This record gives sequence, C-alpha cells and structure tokens, in this order.
Amino acid sequence: MSPATVFQIHLVLGYVPWLLWLRTYGWPWLKSMDQVEAHRAIATLHSFRFFGLVFLVPGVIGPQLPTGFATFAAYGDFATGLLAMLALLTVRIRPMFWLFVIAFNLVGAADILIDYYHGNQLGLAPLAGELGATYAIPIIYVPLLMITHVAAFYLLMYSRGREGSVAMAA
Repeated sequence: MSPATVFQIHLVLGYVPWLLWLRTYGWPWLKSMDQVEAHRAIATLHSFRFFGLVFLVPGVIGPQLPTGFATFAAYGDFATGLLAMLALLTVRIRPMFWLFVIAFNLVGAADILIDYYHGNQLGLAPLAGELGATYAIPIIYVPLLMITHVAAFYLLMYSRGREGSVAMAA
C-alpha cells in the first residue's frame, strides 16, 4: 500500500473513534451542561491549538513539505488557539465571550477546511512522511477539533433556551 493511500485511510478513519466518542460520551455531556459551560469546555480544547506552530519548527517536519501548507496551517491554528483563550478569559463579559466563541469556531473550522483543500491541491498525501512528528496532528487531533466545531455550531444555532444561551446573552 502506498504512503498516500495509508495517509488517506488515516485521515478518514481518524474521524470514526471521535464520532463514536461524541455519540456515546461527548454529546450527552455537552447537552447536559449550561450553554456557557459547554462552550467553555470546547474552547479549552481549542486553546491548545497554539501547538500548530510546530509546523514552523525546522527538523520537526521534513524539508519537502510544501511551505505554503505548513505556514498557513501553523498560523490558522495559532489564531484559533488565541481566540479560544480570549473566549475563556472573557467568560464574565458575556457579549465578548460569545463574540470570541463565534470567532474561534469560524476561524478554526475555516482553517481546517482550507488546510484540507490546500493539502489536496499541493498533493500532500504522497508527501505525508514529510509531516514527520506532526503526522499525528491531522490523523488524531484534527478530527476531534472539526467535530467539536460542528458541535459548537449546533449548540450555538439550536440553543434550547437554557440560562446562559446565546439567545439570552443577546
């Protein structure tokens, strides 16, 4: 099996265990929480996206990894992480908290989708070995991030009228 095929299988199958986790544990837990607390939990996970800057560290990724991919992925993750941290820091100022929650989810989801697009356009799959130590990021971490963005958007759009929801914050 070619490295490109293995990488593509890994990309797809990376979503399966996280979706199973979400269905069994994550979604019931998030739905049982107050809206603010649910979004704080998601923001806490995304606040670690500063880790994406590792794509810029020489020696961590291979020299053949397309620069455009690495740079965009690194800074998109970094921006998302900072926005998530700002959401956590402004939880007591609800209008700002909701602004940062929406911002980190929009920026973060767009970052992932654009990274998938760039990876496809740049032919990343055959160069997957050039991801080096960062190989696990798109396989293990990114599916969880994307799934939690979708969960956050759902929670934002379909607030159940509980105290602390976006509708009540406005």
